[in-house]
Amino acid sequence: MNKWLIGLLTTAILTVPLLFDWAPLEVLKLKTFDALVEDKEPSGYFSILNITEDDITREGGYPLSRQRLSKIQIELLQKGAIGVGWVVAFPQPDRFGGDKEFAEALSYAPSILAMFESDNNQYPQTTGTVILGNDEGGIKATGVIENTPILRESAAQGIAVARTEVDSLVRRLPLLLRTPDGWVPAYGTEVLKILSGADTYVIKTNENGLEQIRVKGLPPVSVDSLGRKWISWVDTPQTNLEQMDVKDKFVFVGFTAKGIMPQLATPAGLLEPHKIQAALAESILIQDSPYIPDYAKAVEALALIASVSLVWFILHLFGITWGLVFGLMVMVLTAYLEIYFIKSSGILLDFTWTLISQFITATVAFYLRFREQYKLRQQIKKQFEHYLDPRQVKRLQNNPELLKLGGEKKYATFLFTDVRGFTSLSESLPPEEVTYIMNKALTAQQLAVQKHEGMVDKYIGDAMMAIFNAPLDQLDHETRAIDCALDIMKNMEELNKEFKKKGMPSIAIGIGINSGKAVIGNMGSENRFDYTAIGDAVNTAARLESATKEVGVDLLIGENTAQFTKFELNLISTIKVKGKADALNVYTV
Repeated sequence: MNKWLIGLLTTAILTVPLLFDWAPLEVLKLKTFDALVEDKEPSGYFSILNITEDDITREGGYPLSRQRLSKIQIELLQKGAIGVGWVVAFPQPDRFGGDKEFAEALSYAPSILAMFESDNNQYPQTTGTVILGNDEGGIKATGVIENTPILRESAAQGIAVARTEVDSLVRRLPLLLRTPDGWVPAYGTEVLKILSGADTYVIKTNENGLEQIRVKGLPPVSVDSLGRKWISWVDTPQTNLEQMDVKDKFVFVGFTAKGIMPQLATPAGLLEPHKIQAALAESILIQDSPYIPDYAKAVEALALIASVSLVWFILHLFGITWGLVFGLMVMVLTAYLEIYFIKSSGILLDFTWTLISQFITATVAFYLRFREQYKLRQQIKKQFEHYLDPRQVKRLQNNPELLKLGGEKKYATFLFTDVRGFTSLSESLPPEEVTYIMNKALTAQQLAVQKHEGMVDKYIGDAMMAIFNAPLDQLDHETRAIDCALDIMKNMEELNKEFKKKGMPSIAIGIGINSGKAVIGNMGSENRFDYTAIGDAVNTAARLESATKEVGVDLLIGENTAQFTKFELNLISTIKVKGKADALNVYTV
């Protein structure tokens, strides 16, 4: 399969979980936000009063009488509290008849009672709202448990919402819930409304749903399309019935005794409802508190597609080493951008899956690139290991771009050898001896070529073709070719001595050398090709080898080679060769 098609499929597969809110991915995103969102300083407007298990024991058990609650309310106001929020619901009349006394105490200062969600399809009176845009979207309430009429006449009410995320943690809470008749505020939202003296909420919407919620006297609060606010888990000051350190504070009152109020799991640990509602109110006041914008998913998807595509392209463009370096830079930049957006502006954009996708993409691309290079290196080794020095083979493996199908026009030196009288030799000797002699002769020639870092291009029966200055550049390729020819002749002398000892005939060899431009590279089809050279300079070297018989020497060197060598060569004569209109000056050592 084409590598670019594989890259496209990889990108598409990695994008799908993001677009369809894959649950494990959503959990990963939320955990990332938990780790990156910084703790904020409390606003200074709130305090939390915990009624503990010891307090309940001293009062004779739960529930506390409404008369006792009224005394706590009055004592808080005497201690300087500017308002009291009871995160407790009182749906039934007090059996001790203390509702009137408690209602009177609630009326002394801004107070608010909690309503808890229920599936009873009963809804409280809606709060006045001003809608800027279409009145659509939001989270629907399923019903609530209201407080007794006498108490809600003296205090405001707000829904103590406790919606959990996919991992069962409380992180985002709606500021308003939709009912069949309109909007009902969340507890923390109502607290700020009664403190500011506002009569209504202003809800700004867009094509996606809710965008902002405004309360008179307070800056607008950015929310997601469902009207949810990300909670900043600030360290709101806490006190107890003995201390009541509440001067100039709005006090959230709740029970911490076991078994009375449920503890809910949050990134900050297990918290009671009154602590969660206090955190919600704090979050509304904090201007740079984090939020997830409506465009978050679109930005995350575009970032994934763009960065993953870039990583794939880089790894295939720059190779494994530099590809990994640049790919790592892309990953570092991605991580930096996520941290930057959260830290600088509170915008919750998650690129964790993008980082994982980049790693997966890099791994796949690395594997394919490595496999491709490995196969190419093996192909190069198979093609050249018998014709080149191992050092040259390794250099070619490290620079495979030199061996692409096709070729380049390059100036090089070409050497041809041929065993003289091979036809008569093969007819007079057994095949085994002919094979032995030729293998020994060609091996001796090959060793000489490799010694001088040339390349044995091919064997043609009893002949050999070698190239110098290809595939690797050699500044002194003319001299190397002549040195090689001299070593070949020396090797053949030693070999003939060996043949004589074994009673075998000696052999003679002719060598032709010529330099010039030729097309050099892989010639053939896509599936089968050979690295070779074609051109007039190659043909001339072959003709010079054939002319050695006529001239009566073992080595003939063309004029182009003679001009650029350290050897002092002897000009023999001017000869005519097949395929050349003009006579050639030829040299020998």
